Amino acid sequence: MSDCDYVIVGSGINALIAASVLGKKGAKTIVLERNAAIGGCLRTEEITAPGFVHDVMATTLVLFRTSPAYGAIGKDLEARGFAFADTNLPTGVLRPDGSSVIFAMDRARNLATFDALSPGDGAAFAREMDALGADAPFLFALLGGSLWSLATAKVVAQQAWRRGLRGLAAWFGEALAPARGYLETTYQSEAIRALWAPWVLHTGLGPESAYSAEMAKVIAFAIELAGCPIAVGGARNLLAAFERLIADQGGVIRTGAEVTRVIEGPGGRAAGVVLAGGERILAAKGVICSTTPEQLYQTLLKDWSTPAPAEVTTGLKRYRYGKGNMQMHYALSAPPRWKGDADLAKVALLHLSSGLDGVSRAANEAERGLLPAEPTICVGQPTALDPSRAPAGSAVLWLQMPEVPRIVKGDAAGEIAIPADGRWTEALREAYADRIERRLAAHIENFAAVKLARRACSPADLEAMNVNLVGGDPYGGFCGLDQFFIWRPFKSSVNHKTHIAGLYHIGASTHPGPGLGGGSGFLLASSLS
Repeated sequence: MSDCDYVIVGSGINALIAASVLGKKGAKTIVLERNAAIGGCLRTEEITAPGFVHDVMATTLVLFRTSPAYGAIGKDLEARGFAFADTNLPTGVLRPDGSSVIFAMDRARNLATFDALSPGDGAAFAREMDALGADAPFLFALLGGSLWSLATAKVVAQQAWRRGLRGLAAWFGEALAPARGYLETTYQSEAIRALWAPWVLHTGLGPESAYSAEMAKVIAFAIELAGCPIAVGGARNLLAAFERLIADQGGVIRTGAEVTRVIEGPGGRAAGVVLAGGERILAAKGVICSTTPEQLYQTLLKDWSTPAPAEVTTGLKRYRYGKGNMQMHYALSAPPRWKGDADLAKVALLHLSSGLDGVSRAANEAERGLLPAEPTICVGQPTALDPSRAPAGSAVLWLQMPEVPRIVKGDAAGEIAIPADGRWTEALREAYADRIERRLAAHIENFAAVKLARRACSPADLEAMNVNLVGGDPYGGFCGLDQFFIWRPFKSSVNHKTHIAGLYHIGASTHPGPGLGGGSGFLLASSLS
């Protein structure tokens, strides 16, 4: 007798969406999480001081709000206590000289802002967003659909008929352009280039990466439409809503349940899993693993009777991870008073950056194993959207540095001593956090007076929290063109199938890649019965 229809290994956003969508279709699921709490990169804790609520890793939910998954189960989650917190000023950039650009969920305001910086840049932005909106059905079918499918083939064929083969080739050529060239040829204002350049880092790319221009445009389109929302009360409330929904559907979630291997059933089919204590859980229809490729093929399948195909072995050998990530959190006794524009205090996600060249330089330094001398600092202001995150009158800040080496070879500024083995230590983490704090404090008038506590999380700390974050890479693997789209995770990959019947692979390491949209979980669950 089987224990369920599907057993799901891992409990990140993709796993929870897969369980919820399958449950909505009547399938019984069991979700197994090795840690003491579910969520993957969704983790809410009071890590600085009592009463100060921090989303330790991921926090911004724009991809979730705009996803097909939310369209399918959003109302179910809202009925179980989940809600978005918003601001109409989703993002902005603050440069070293104190100048800033703030982007709103208001087209007219944005056009006026851009034209004030450089006449004609507002019209350029409008043209770009209108063109992307016209292409949206085709573009999002490629970014978020099952690429190896008849439906996608039909979409591409329709575009070829409408545009002509040469026109379609031109469209793909434009879509593969790097952000640097796009920003330099589209906007005259360095400030507007500085606004968008840091956002490509949140897709696991850099300004010189192929297709980074398209991702910058997609992000601009999405946040003007849907903002940069967070969960009221923290991401933990989204997780609680998922727990209630899955339970109401007859599903089961177990924490502290480490899966050690997939059970090989008759005919070489995946039949269930074995836990660390020896317990066996059988699945009638399949096993779904939200893991990295190494965890799946080298750990969970290590005792399989037949070896993996050569293309899988080669894919594993060549699979690589991207830059690391670092998080910092502050508890403040009062909201920050930013120097300059008073509206900076209302911005959901603010980048401290010197601009396009600064982002390129810091990203390149991190890729070469150096601590960037002037890293891009992403500052989230959760209490500007959701005052419940801190005691009355106080505030929290959420910082992310997306240009950090996984293994440290040196310091681009020549100031910080690096351990001989390049590993992240507490001393290295705090020294680098001090560099970040000095830049942050320079922009906030009352920083010294309101700072209560700081907590930093290095790439090593993040990996310790979530085994999928190898070396602190939050994107499940390098997101460059050769390891994305139809080539993710391997050149031989076909959607979310593996070479084993009944065994499926989802998560950030699979198409459509990382992010809180839960695309892989939704695509797979939608295709199963």
